[in-house]
Amino acid sequence: MDLNNKRIIVTGAASGIGRAIAVALASRGAAVVATDVRAPHDTLAAIEAVGGRGIALAADVTDPVQTDAMAAQCVERLGGIEGLVNNAGIYSTIVPRPFEQIDLDEWRKLFEVNVFGLARCCQAVVPHMRAAGGGRIVNIISGVPFKGIPFMLHYVASKGAVLGMTRSLAKELGPANILVNGVAPGFTLSDGVMHNPVQLEKLREISRNARSLARDQVADDVVGAVGFFMSAGADFITGQTLLVDGGSHFN
Repeated sequence: MDLNNKRIIVTGAASGIGRAIAVALASRGAAVVATDVRAPHDTLAAIEAVGGRGIALAADVTDPVQTDAMAAQCVERLGGIEGLVNNAGIYSTIVPRPFEQIDLDEWRKLFEVNVFGLARCCQAVVPHMRAAGGGRIVNIISGVPFKGIPFMLHYVASKGAVLGMTRSLAKELGPANILVNGVAPGFTLSDGVMHNPVQLEKLREISRNARSLARDQVADDVVGAVGFFMSAGADFITGQTLLVDGGSHFN
């Protein structure tokens, strides 16, 4: 999975899965723009520690001005955009509870980031990809739409929306040679999840026991699938979502 000379933006790169992806792509030769609500300088330091190169930028995915600036900075400072990893999202702060107890304001906040923010980032980078003759978009989805898990209905609905968007964007952007795929992790012991005792208590053991590979999932388990979709090995693959969950669900 040689990614030399690829310029790739990774959103939500300050910690957890996003940081792991950014560092892994850089270690394989990509120049990475690591973005988060606050510029993820620790992620940039980790990129440089593995001999990679990159930029740390502050970008709120819900803000059109900031996402356009994010794309423009990638082009101006690195020379182009070959890839976008839509990882930014709300998950680790969610407390599982019955859907009747989830008010509409929480639905709106979650969709603003998980769905509308993802769409906004695609809108920011696609014109640059079209002008360059193609590109790759990888959406970090989740295994939850495939399983229909209870007590996080707003989150499941948001990731179901991203699953559908991945397929539709692949059709729409295929003629421009822009490939759109998804990676769907299982319950991952990211930095944020490790600070959410309710999720750990309710989801960790049941997730581990449901897997064919009966162990905890960590952020580094996700990076290989993202690297593959960004690589030449995936040149004729689009509209697909790869479950990375240790064999918990078969699609």
